[in-house]
Amino acid sequence: MYTKICAWLSRLSLGLAIVGLLAVILCVQWQVIGRYVFNDTPTWAEALAMLLVLFVTAFGLAVGVRDAGHIGLESMVQLLPPKWQRGIELLIHALVGLFGALMAKGGWLWASAKWSEKKPMLPVPDGIDYVPLIIAGILIVLFSIEHIAALLQGKEVVPAWN
Repeated sequence: MYTKICAWLSRLSLGLAIVGLLAVILCVQWQVIGRYVFNDTPTWAEALAMLLVLFVTAFGLAVGVRDAGHIGLESMVQLLPPKWQRGIELLIHALVGLFGALMAKGGWLWASAKWSEKKPMLPVPDGIDYVPLIIAGILIVLFSIEHIAALLQGKEVVPAWN
């Protein structure tokens, strides 16, 4: 059940990243059209595109952790004796999970500290820049737990897009 939830979260994150990337493209296109066609550059377009890039990156990062698309140390682990390999893989996933937890905590602290300030070009709180860190951090923790559980059960996490 946990694996199904994680796979669903991964597919959702990937879908949101794709929608966000399309929105970035539209924002940049609108900025170019406004500047060169209407001679009136929309100030919000660049700020929104930059904010969307943060969300796209966060969702993509989480999906990469879940579906093992991140840079790993598998080649180094394969050189170790077989009895060490599983322990090192568990350690790697635990450290990735710890990184995700620290990301979420740091994002929460910064978002809380900056939430009362407003962004100059968008009518949103300045702390929204740190929300992607919180989301990605939580997802990374969940996905790392899934990998650890799978290793302990002798199973493998199947990428969500298969």
